[in-house]
Amino acid sequence: MTVTHGTLAAGGGQLGARTLRTAVVGAGFMGWVHAESARRAGGRVVGVTSGKPGKAADAVAAAAAAVGADRGYPDLESMLADAAIDVLHVCTPNSSHAEIAGKALAAGVHVVCEKPLATDVADAATLVTAAAGAGRVAAVPFVYRFHPMVREMRARLAAGQAGIVSTVIGGYLQDWLAGSADRDWRVDPALGGPSRAFADIGSHWCDLFEFVSGDRIARLSAQTVVVRDRGGSGESNEDLATVQFATASGVVGVLVVSQVAAGRKNRLHLEVSGTDASFGFDQEDPERLWVGAREGNRVLMRDPDTLSPGAARYTRLPAGHAQGYQDCFDAFVADTHSAIRGEDLVDGLPTFADGLRAVRITDAVLRSAASGGAWTEVPA
Repeated sequence: MTVTHGTLAAGGGQLGARTLRTAVVGAGFMGWVHAESARRAGGRVVGVTSGKPGKAADAVAAAAAAVGADRGYPDLESMLADAAIDVLHVCTPNSSHAEIAGKALAAGVHVVCEKPLATDVADAATLVTAAAGAGRVAAVPFVYRFHPMVREMRARLAAGQAGIVSTVIGGYLQDWLAGSADRDWRVDPALGGPSRAFADIGSHWCDLFEFVSGDRIARLSAQTVVVRDRGGSGESNEDLATVQFATASGVVGVLVVSQVAAGRKNRLHLEVSGTDASFGFDQEDPERLWVGAREGNRVLMRDPDTLSPGAARYTRLPAGHAQGYQDCFDAFVADTHSAIRGEDLVDGLPTFADGLRAVRITDAVLRSAASGGAWTEVPA
């Protein structure tokens, strides 16, 4: 996907090379990650609010310190009115994404919104329409697209090196909610939404597969499981999901998503198998791309001197100097800033349309699981 954008600033003027003024809603870990990437892209973090209105002055100051913002604000409205924001990053609990992103777009601000874009399809579709109507850049951080070796896989698949692609397997495994005492706002459907594990990390895997393959998941059969009833009420969203699927081109696949897989910290792995070659990527070993062939296998290292141009563009360090998650996030935000300025032809920037796509797939997973795994169409 190639995306081009115009050069209007939040206030309607030309941006040129002016430093983009960034604000963040949400002062937790993800808020810090977004803010740090904005600074590394040359932006200035001018404001932050926790997303919970009516915060006391000390809490507002603590939020500013947490993300390194110039100033903290008690609520979104005061920050939008005062901070002269170019781009707003939404890093709050899932159920609040649609409302906050919608207010920012209505104020003429470019938006980066954490996934899931919304907790239901209708709200996500409304945001896509709002972004288009406002003429704003609206992006979702599916940042694993920005690993150089993911770009290398994409280039090789696009060149037909796999031959006839027949199957895809993979998963996204974490263990941070494996313990009986593990708690987080995400387990509460009122905050995290009706899906947790799949909406949170399964969406990343599906986006990555569709991005590298250029194919689309057309129908699926899913199961979801609650392993730990942390609230004691049976109202928790799922800890894990398994999905069988078929794509528009006839490829079949299997995906396992879990946040209760002991020992797996953040393992997103994807393997695409073809008649001539197979390709495997593992986010816990992101410097390498496995290439399988009938006559023998090999491992490609991230080396800017040997990668395809699309992959080399995202290689920030010499070979042997490891790049990782923050580097991906930095590249995503840098491309977002480039799109806002209209400086470059940005290839593969994940937009609100991609966020809507992920919400549609999640909705299909939930509908299939609720019907006992019945095969369910994913709207194109």
